[in-house]
Amino acid sequence: MIVAAPRMLSDDWMLIGRQENTGLGGIIDLLAIAPDSTLVLIELKRDKTPRDVVAQSLDYATWVERLQPEDIAAIYSRFSSGKSLADDFKQRFGLPLDEDNLNSSHQIIIVAASLDDSTERIVGYLSEREIPINVLCFQVFSNGNEQFVSRAWLLDPVRTQVSVAARPDGTNEPWNGEFYHSFGHSDERSWEDAVEFGFICAGGGTWYSKTLQLLSPGDRVWVKVPGAGFVGVGKVTGRSEPITGFKVNTPDGLKPVLEVAKRGHYHQPYLNDPERCEYFVPVKWLQTVPVSQAVQELGMFGNQNSVCKPTAQKWRTTVERLKEKFPQYNS
Repeated sequence: MIVAAPRMLSDDWMLIGRQENTGLGGIIDLLAIAPDSTLVLIELKRDKTPRDVVAQSLDYATWVERLQPEDIAAIYSRFSSGKSLADDFKQRFGLPLDEDNLNSSHQIIIVAASLDDSTERIVGYLSEREIPINVLCFQVFSNGNEQFVSRAWLLDPVRTQVSVAARPDGTNEPWNGEFYHSFGHSDERSWEDAVEFGFICAGGGTWYSKTLQLLSPGDRVWVKVPGAGFVGVGKVTGRSEPITGFKVNTPDGLKPVLEVAKRGHYHQPYLNDPERCEYFVPVKWLQTVPVSQAVQELGMFGNQNSVCKPTAQKWRTTVERLKEKFPQYNS
């Protein structure tokens, strides 16, 4: 059922492998990829005991961690009867496959029909220690010739996603308190609008929009346009809101963002879809530059997650350099 309809797992993942032999005496049930090119190891509990499935998943994760881009491309070729991972990734997510970040990190998902206390304790323990692991429980109900599926996560999937995004290069240190935002400047959303009306935004799926919930008033956020570089720094002044309720300051007072932000589309076809609509966070800009003057240097941090709290060593050095480029960061 999952292979036939992979979005029942998540609307934000793309299946790339099935029944792959690890060479470690086991076979991975499913492998998927997220929009930021990180991998998702999916193990089905079936008749395994709780300790078996968790231990087995961690063991398989040591194999996933070592996969190189050419290995992942070969896995997808076998799964898709010879198709190109780069081409299908671009078609699925609307983004080019970032080979530099491909498999920079991964998460572990256990799929089960029910959850026992032992599994819940073990997974909770690992998650508290920032191991990106979660459990997805399914129940299937029949009514005549129809089948209905219910789905429930053990932990908030955003929590697992954030753990993956925090340290993509494998080196981590205490978080420096500085947030990162990836602003997808395109026909869909406009950096010029964001500067003029004071906001950041994301949408098109929960993978993109839910991490905006990490931001609270007073947080400082550094904004990067993928493919260009860092374009601004600001202080968050409110919480994430869907496009239909978000208002901005104008010379004529507060106005709905839909009425004034005209340089982008902002997923307007999905206005009434809470999972796919655009979400906004109000920001007081401390300093910004046009996209044409974006700051990008070799070794600077980057990630496709809309918001993350990086603990990668690279993030600290990136922020130190950005403070030189944006001297009004603390104004």
